[in-house]
Amino acid sequence: MAEQEASGLQVLLQTLQSSSDKESILTILQVLGDLLSVGTDRRIRYMISKGGSEALLQTLVDTARTASPDYDILLPLLRLLAKVGLRDKKFGQKALELEALDVTLILARKNLSHSQNLLHCLWALRVFTSSVTTGAMLGINGAMELLLKVITPYTQKHTQVIRAATEVLAALLKSKSNSRRAVNRGYVSGLLRLHQDWHSHDTANSYVLIRALLLCLKHIANLRSGREAFLAAQGMEILFSTTQNCLDDKILEPVVSIVLQILRQCYPKSPLPLVTANSAYTFPGTRSITSDPPHVLTEEDFEEDGEEEEDKDLDSEDVKEEDDDLETDVNKLSSKPGLDRPAEELMQYEAMCLELSCNFKELESEAGDDLTFDETQYTNHHHIPTPVSLKGCCLNKDQVFWGHEREATAQTSLLSRVKMGRSNLHLTKKGPGMSPHQNVQSKGFGLSSSGSKSPSIQPLIKEDTWDIDVISCPRMSASLTNSTQPKEIAELMDKLLQTHPKSMAFHDPYLYMAKARRTRSVADFTMMSFPDFWGHCPPASAQSMLERKCGVQRIKIFEDVRRLIQPNDVINKVVFSLDESWPLHDIASDCLQFFSKFESGNLRKAIQVREFEYDLLVNADVNSAQHQQWFYFRVTGMRTAIPYRFNIINCEKPNSQFNYGMQPTLYSVKEALLGRPGWVRTGYEICYYKNHYLQSAAITGGASGKYYYTLTFTITFPHDEDACYLAYHYPYTYTTLMTHLDILEKSVNPKQVYFRHEVLCQTLGGNPCPLVTITARPESNSTDHLEQFRQRPYQVITARVHPGESNASWMMKGTLEFLVSSDPVAQLLRESFIFKIIPMLNPDGVINGNHRCSLRGEDLNRQWLSPKAHLQPTIYHTKGLLHYLCSIGRRPMVFCDFHGHSQKKNVFLYGCSIKETLWQAESTVGTSDLSEDVSYRTLPKILDKLAPAFTMSSCSFLVEKSRASTARVVVWREMGVPRSYTMESSYCGCNQGPYQGLQFGTRELEEMGAMFCLGLLILELKSVSCSHQLLTRAATLLNATEESLDHHLQRCSSSSSTTSELDDEPPCLEEIDYSTDSSSDQEGNFSELDRQIQECAFKKDEGEEEEEGPGQERKAIS
Repeated sequence: MAEQEASGLQVLLQTLQSSSDKESILTILQVLGDLLSVGTDRRIRYMISKGGSEALLQTLVDTARTASPDYDILLPLLRLLAKVGLRDKKFGQKALELEALDVTLILARKNLSHSQNLLHCLWALRVFTSSVTTGAMLGINGAMELLLKVITPYTQKHTQVIRAATEVLAALLKSKSNSRRAVNRGYVSGLLRLHQDWHSHDTANSYVLIRALLLCLKHIANLRSGREAFLAAQGMEILFSTTQNCLDDKILEPVVSIVLQILRQCYPKSPLPLVTANSAYTFPGTRSITSDPPHVLTEEDFEEDGEEEEDKDLDSEDVKEEDDDLETDVNKLSSKPGLDRPAEELMQYEAMCLELSCNFKELESEAGDDLTFDETQYTNHHHIPTPVSLKGCCLNKDQVFWGHEREATAQTSLLSRVKMGRSNLHLTKKGPGMSPHQNVQSKGFGLSSSGSKSPSIQPLIKEDTWDIDVISCPRMSASLTNSTQPKEIAELMDKLLQTHPKSMAFHDPYLYMAKARRTRSVADFTMMSFPDFWGHCPPASAQSMLERKCGVQRIKIFEDVRRLIQPNDVINKVVFSLDESWPLHDIASDCLQFFSKFESGNLRKAIQVREFEYDLLVNADVNSAQHQQWFYFRVTGMRTAIPYRFNIINCEKPNSQFNYGMQPTLYSVKEALLGRPGWVRTGYEICYYKNHYLQSAAITGGASGKYYYTLTFTITFPHDEDACYLAYHYPYTYTTLMTHLDILEKSVNPKQVYFRHEVLCQTLGGNPCPLVTITARPESNSTDHLEQFRQRPYQVITARVHPGESNASWMMKGTLEFLVSSDPVAQLLRESFIFKIIPMLNPDGVINGNHRCSLRGEDLNRQWLSPKAHLQPTIYHTKGLLHYLCSIGRRPMVFCDFHGHSQKKNVFLYGCSIKETLWQAESTVGTSDLSEDVSYRTLPKILDKLAPAFTMSSCSFLVEKSRASTARVVVWREMGVPRSYTMESSYCGCNQGPYQGLQFGTRELEEMGAMFCLGLLILELKSVSCSHQLLTRAATLLNATEESLDHHLQRCSSSSSTTSELDDEPPCLEEIDYSTDSSSDQEGNFSELDRQIQECAFKKDEGEEEEEGPGQERKAIS
């Protein structure tokens, strides 16, 4: 049957080409038209496969070349050609070879005064130009000159023809040679005049031709010469002014989007306003980066106009996109345990595992020196991070973090709390419609830790005597009362410290100051940031994600354009700079003052743009010219009830959670002094977008056309003349960690908890990298108890290899505090495992405000394959310690490296799997013969059931080539640890589970750290090697039998979110494409062309077209 159909179609096509009988040709065209007008595109593609395109094109050429072309045949033939050509990827090339291009152009020239015949010719030309090569040939043959005769100033006649001609012109200008020709012949100013004319006369706001005219300008703007011509013709001013009345019309969003793309493309490119892209800080004795003089943009920094592009769409249906980053070499995926150093070097790590050989009587006497547990001055040790809940259960707002309630909470087993669940989480909604004052209040200002309105404390220092400049950034003086500061300042600080809230867990400002003096920084910081010195109490309520205001991104971009074309109110004054002498003496008293020269601080330059708007530039990582993302700085001199706009203009990542509900964090010194110390999420009108600042090709490795991104946000400060700190995320400094570890060590009962804090190694910057060991003391010094103690399996946890990922440290804080707590689950964990924890792998980077790198400008999480002791000491010795544990038969059960993630929500794990990687890559290597321990999926499944913030759907177990030198992959491959993970926490928050729609606070991050520990215990309970004693004790905690333990855990999973996450991010409320190679203007027009052809085919009257008012085609712009 199929053969008969094929032969019948081929007969029709052959007859069409050979027949000279008009009736026969019309009949065949009618049959083909009816055949292709119903059903799916399969029929058309089938006809194409049988030579249908060639037959129709040949018929066109033969008919058009007759002495008197018959338009009764040509019109249905051209309609059919356009319909078939839309589906034939090689149609343009076929038309070129059969000389149909010239024929169609000749027909169009002959019918300039006959709109219906001309319209059909334009449809055919539109299909021909879908091929860039064919479009270039049409340009050579004068197609653009012909079209510009058709595209007239505003008229209500023949709008369909004018629109078709404009769309053909836009398609022709995709060819660089045509765009170059248009520039050379002065068409840019003509197109702008046409745009202005149609816009000013089109009172019905139908925008019939405007979109196509804008596409013409967009393609021309892809050339450097086109951008220059556009600017010379006042194109920025014209498009800016003509678009203002379109911004609020959702139907016109496609028009506004194209305008934005043109404005962004033509905005004059410039280097950053910095003396050099290199970091303001350098560290001697390491590799140095090439000195970067003040950068002047050259042609190499711009996209080359280039020669004519070849068609990229030929046979595209046969091209399969593959992920080339997936590792498919089985040898590289297979576990290959082996040493990267001489075996004898491993013996140095024996001293870091004293728990395996030490005399506990000696340790007891050592721990007892100068300290008795009952006399410890620090906070009580029964601390559990809260809220701790199962998915589906949330924090009761009455269960507060501080005070006696915390004691009662701490006495409850973590497992029991999972079983009991919680009531609904208290939260505050924030939306774009709130006033600035509502916005401030919603972010926690003026609230006590219980969430109620709190009266101010009665400070020893009257508020009117506060010296905010002194208080907000105290010096690291050796002794406040014996310091070099004036006596009044020292007395002021002493009195201030007496007001410090004693209930602030695991923090002591005196100890922090002592630790800060020992912290070594490249810039030799002498000041402390107030939030780190004073401490942080998390808000009682979780903060919801910021609802994105519709159109905020385009509004901000138009404001940037206005700055260029209407510079009358632009101040453009530098008010802070690490590169210039400080202080800057000509700073006006009414502008904000900035400061960042403290630990983890990062702000390089601040420029006052307008009275209440500032451009900010963050510093690159030390010894680097890249990795600008983390920011942390102080701002003073503000007025309340004034919206201040901040633009961080040298961000590098191409997207950010700031586009999807995330807010920066703020700490108010006045709020802290009034008894409400804490970081809160703040800001509104937030968006993140590509700007006009061009990265140097020297920085990008030779790649041209890479831009920086702007993070913009607006803040209304809570107090006049306050000092506020702003940060990318909740800061957690190295000194904070060292203070925390000291207090933790003194808070534990040394008769029950083995807590050893020692130095793994010295960093390049001369700071000790801490190593913490936590386990339970043996019940006695008997042989049996010591043997049980020394046979406990190891768990290894690391964090903060990337300095900007401060959320990793907050999770680590939760892990550490939970492990030393008196919670029965923590007791079980200590008695079951030995925890080796390296809470900060990159202290130098954290101290100096880096985002990604070490002092050498290296990403330390890409150095695990071959680390060097003198170059990457923390990685070298962490890997050495792991090798040592493996060499003595104590391979860790789990290795996990805590990280932060800037572009995804929730918390999730990355693991390693050979089979999943090969399957995803569709590798030809058979996986049936490969053996793999599938236990790597067990821990994430457990966490998915337990932790409100965790989601299994975001987890991945693929091994990428680009991750071959990361901790996760190296520990899995070289040390044979199947459960080797990276745990990623969003900077933003959750889009699933009980925390859906909420941003993470420090409380939730600490909770995740505690839940990770619980997951390790349940992982052990589920293992076949789990001891009967452990099962019995865990069941007792649950008030359940051993047999029902697993059933209980499975029952808990019923409250877990089952919503699958197909894509991390929902579509943005406004999709704006700033790239120059956008294809958004292609397929949409083809469907519209199909519609026009179909309507025309059913018209009975094939004479003059109906005169259309522009309002009839309003729907066509979308």
